[in-house]
Amino acid sequence: MPGEAVTLQLGHYAGCVGAQWWGLQAGPGGGPAELRSSTLLRSERAPGGRERLTPRLVALELKGGSVGPVAAAGPVAAGTGTAATSWDGAVAAYLERDPAPRDGDRAEESAAEGRGSPHTPVPGAAPAPSPLAPSQDASSGGTERLWSDYLNVHLHPKSVYVIRQYMHDGECGCLEAFGQGQSLLQDPGCLEELEDRLHFYVEECDYLQGFQVLCDLHNGFSGVGAKVTELLYDEYSGKGILTWGLTPGTSNLGDSPKNLYRVMNVALGIVHLSRHSSLLCPLSLSGSLGLRPQPPVTFPYLNYDASLNFHSSAVLAAALDTLTVPYRLSSSQGSMMHLAETLNFSGRKVVAAWASLPFPARPGCSLADALCSHGQDVPWKLLVAWRERRLRSCFAQSVVLRGIGNESHVSSSARTQPPSPLHACESAEQTLQRYLHTLFPGALSAAHVLEQPCRTLPPYPQFFSPLLTQQGFLRDKPPPSAAGVFSAAVESIPVLAALQASPVLHTLLTSLYMDVKKLNARRFASFFSAGVEQDEFQEALEELRTLSQCYETELEGSESEDEEDSD
Repeated sequence: MPGEAVTLQLGHYAGCVGAQWWGLQAGPGGGPAELRSSTLLRSERAPGGRERLTPRLVALELKGGSVGPVAAAGPVAAGTGTAATSWDGAVAAYLERDPAPRDGDRAEESAAEGRGSPHTPVPGAAPAPSPLAPSQDASSGGTERLWSDYLNVHLHPKSVYVIRQYMHDGECGCLEAFGQGQSLLQDPGCLEELEDRLHFYVEECDYLQGFQVLCDLHNGFSGVGAKVTELLYDEYSGKGILTWGLTPGTSNLGDSPKNLYRVMNVALGIVHLSRHSSLLCPLSLSGSLGLRPQPPVTFPYLNYDASLNFHSSAVLAAALDTLTVPYRLSSSQGSMMHLAETLNFSGRKVVAAWASLPFPARPGCSLADALCSHGQDVPWKLLVAWRERRLRSCFAQSVVLRGIGNESHVSSSARTQPPSPLHACESAEQTLQRYLHTLFPGALSAAHVLEQPCRTLPPYPQFFSPLLTQQGFLRDKPPPSAAGVFSAAVESIPVLAALQASPVLHTLLTSLYMDVKKLNARRFASFFSAGVEQDEFQEALEELRTLSQCYETELEGSESEDEEDSD
């Protein structure tokens, strides 16, 4: 069977997505154990002798209170707060309507005095009720939360490493350029600390299948990720390296230096990360990776705020939890390398992600009925930050559908005359496979169907439409509710997600190349003084253009020529 994976979180937004993802792993299950928890989580002995699961994780963060009590005591004693690690009871996380501002000094004082996180229950006391009712959760906040505020799992002391050279936020001293990130891992102390933490997790694995790298693309962590993936590639030859390049929701920053730096970091990050990764997947709900602002991605049954990291990271975490299913299945011998080799042939090491969150289905409805209701439209949204395209082609894809029970596998109408070829299929997996072959004829399609849904219990935000049941299925109208009484929380949702080597990447990468090429590099002396040479930058741009051509089809080629002429 495929073995364990070690996860790296590089950057603050990567931490936000990671915190939500670990919460999904910790959610209570039910039914068959279709996913191996040991792929992502390790077992350790908690105080009191009880066994508990913790992420096999190395997270790099910046100073300035960006991770609150989790790293308040520094990299050596990082944990989930003094109070949380000193007793063996259950841990719950609660969200405040208007959390008070917290800075690094207050976090450190709190940890030193043994108070830990303000959201940690007192040992022996009953958990306090959440101050937020489910339907209020979507509108609460507006103040950016630290990812430690909604982290509801224990972290090992080896997990969080705080980089002291840079601040998380502020007007100066920030990690804002690709070259700064590259230079960090040329520091022997920083490199030794990272390697020590990696070796700790790798050496306790029975069989390491590879590494998951969650990396901020929009800031200097793109340079950190470039060096980290190079290190993994050199030191752990033959192991899978799946990299997820993350960018948060962005406002219209125009021609500000911050926006221009962001675009250059993204371009350099995609080029360098793809060099040493088995697969690289950009993930974003922002409308654009380039200079031109676009509206954020929308989903019919989510009322999320794309400007809140707490919300956008939750959406991406649910997609990520589904996209990574193929190498976590209990019933499959598929590994990270198998997944990569399915998608990355002919130099196509960058893939696009698509998701339907939640997948729209009615209780008891067959999968064939649900898929046929979409007609010729694909039932998912693109998560790679580009305008919606109605493409009917891809080179290869891995598709996962979860949260569909046995009763939904076969339509009752199949007992008589099936209304469509999908209704004649004998299983949900066969139904999905036939559907994919119909939409994408000639593409290599790998399909997996799980009964286990995506768990969305608190602290996962309740930003769902009132048209969803507790199990995430559609109903005709919202339930009646008295004034001040809120409907029950959505506890789980069905999700459909796909990784594709798709022609849409030709458009995405070409557009990014053209945006960066237009910039006058002489205006950005500070960006290049951080360690990136002008010649190296131009070489990376040509590599980006070459990469985009791997996805070119006759249709995409003619469209990109038209766009270049219009510019």
